[in-house]
Amino acid sequence: MPEDRDWEAYKVPPTRTPVSDRITSVPNPITFVQTVFNYVIDAPVTFFREWMERQQAKNKFYYYHQKFRRVPDLSECLEGDYLCFFEAEAQWRRDRMVDQEIVEIVRERLGACKQREGPNQFQNCAKEVEQLAQVTKAYQDRYGDLGVHGNARTCLMKQKQRMMEERKAQAKASQ
Repeated sequence: MPEDRDWEAYKVPPTRTPVSDRITSVPNPITFVQTVFNYVIDAPVTFFREWMERQQAKNKFYYYHQKFRRVPDLSECLEGDYLCFFEAEAQWRRDRMVDQEIVEIVRERLGACKQREGPNQFQNCAKEVEQLAQVTKAYQDRYGDLGVHGNARTCLMKQKQRMMEERKAQAKASQ
């Protein structure tokens, strides 16, 4: 098409509904209701919502990345300090859950490697097998014989027994 159009040749068709230019002394009730709604209901709610979003943006809280402060271990609690015992127990339970998830993640990685490698899994997944062996041994050493109702105190006693056995074995080896 050429740049200089002949507007007389290509006239714009008339619109189907003509624009009404009503000028009356009575305002349109719909525009009045819309204006009242906007100023009375919508504007305060929108202002409050935007203010809340600004406040929440300042203090972001990610519940899925919650970080707990480390509390003293059960061996560091004073005698009769039941609050310290409770906090140490809760910390031990969180640590146990984290260790369980670590073992599960390493196990899933090994399964994915075996699935991916197929018949070559023994030579290509040796690193994952070794890592799983280390992680499960560490988990077993710490939580192995505690059972379902294990708690921080029995875990501490198990650790103490293991350390005493290691010292005895070391003393026998040095003699």
